[in-house]
Amino acid sequence: MVEDNKIIRKRILATREMNRIMAEYFYELDEAQKTGKQKVAWCTSVGPAEILRAMGFLVYFPENHGAMLGATRMATDLIPYANALGYSPEICSYLTSDVGAYVKGVTPLAIAYKGIEAVPRPDVLAYNTNQCRDVKDWLAWYSREFNVPILGITTHRGVTDVSKAHIDSVACQMEAMIEPLENISGTSFDIDELRRVLSLSRQCSDLWKKVLDTASAVPAPWTFFDGTIHMGPAVVLRGTQMAVDYYKLLLTELNERVENSEAAVEGEKFRLYWEGMPIWGRLRGNSELFSVNSACVVASTYCNSWIFSAFDPSNPFESMARAYTELFIVRSDKAKEEYIKKMLDFFKIDGIIFHDAKTCPNNSNNRYGMPRRLEEETAVPSLVINGDLNDMRCVSDEQLKTNIEAFIEQLEEKK
Repeated sequence: MVEDNKIIRKRILATREMNRIMAEYFYELDEAQKTGKQKVAWCTSVGPAEILRAMGFLVYFPENHGAMLGATRMATDLIPYANALGYSPEICSYLTSDVGAYVKGVTPLAIAYKGIEAVPRPDVLAYNTNQCRDVKDWLAWYSREFNVPILGITTHRGVTDVSKAHIDSVACQMEAMIEPLENISGTSFDIDELRRVLSLSRQCSDLWKKVLDTASAVPAPWTFFDGTIHMGPAVVLRGTQMAVDYYKLLLTELNERVENSEAAVEGEKFRLYWEGMPIWGRLRGNSELFSVNSACVVASTYCNSWIFSAFDPSNPFESMARAYTELFIVRSDKAKEEYIKKMLDFFKIDGIIFHDAKTCPNNSNNRYGMPRRLEEETAVPSLVINGDLNDMRCVSDEQLKTNIEAFIEQLEEKK
């Protein structure tokens, strides 16, 4: 039935510019690696990147590399190399595929960017456990491997209401990073430079939110699967003018699509919300599967994780602490459910897809009754799909297809 539908992939014109600035970012890191002219800091994706940039470091994000390993389908073959070092196949497959890639001496950067042979060697590693403990263990492995210092922030988890005590605790840890970073970088801390960088991060965040919010239009001008690709600058380039300029360009294009009622999914009938990690090795296949069934995945918690509306350059440490502690993944189920309910209303959602990622329990929110509670409160049905972010051995394409098609039939009957 649905196989007869023709999939028309709508190209986002801004993609060319995104590819250009991402290439510039990676080549700058590679130049620093080869010449030693600038220090490189590795940072977790929602870690203290603004502090590192303000201290003169180029910032590299191993999680971005992990996502690239997943999207290029290299990850599954590399995970066993980390398992052989004693890292369980049950833990974060970003971690295991990235460590496996290092052990094997391969990187998707070498395929995408001519002349780049390896990821840049770090001068310091910085983490924030607001995502999970895995990021700390991940960077700790590289700290031992490269014999370089590691600095970190321990964030409260399971938080319902973010209090002053939570914020003060994280802000103090951020401030404590300054002196060791000065010693490593050879650069004195400048509060005005931090304010400048934080202002750019706030602008990037605000524009990224506006970009994501365009999908509240009916029909939606783009999908969650588009967002997972175009979030790249918000992750690795926040705190730079390049990211700000890029999202202005992308926002203009998406607003034009909205004005012209140009749909990302032709004949959009169902609007879905994706809760959990992407299945990186199946982005295109999943995008086409939903499209051919006239379903548009319009929004997600994942892409919204890089919206930091609390950033305030006039109060940098406290506002960074608040922004990085208000993060969805840090919160209690009660707070998460309230957030999702608002998203369901704003994006006019017909159904929720919960991705139960085998190696990412911290971003799998279906395991403690949330889907049922939300359905009872909102009457919005949900589907739990089993898979993983990077380990495709955990993904059954046939089961995924059958379950999604059955779910959409259920939505059709409800309508």
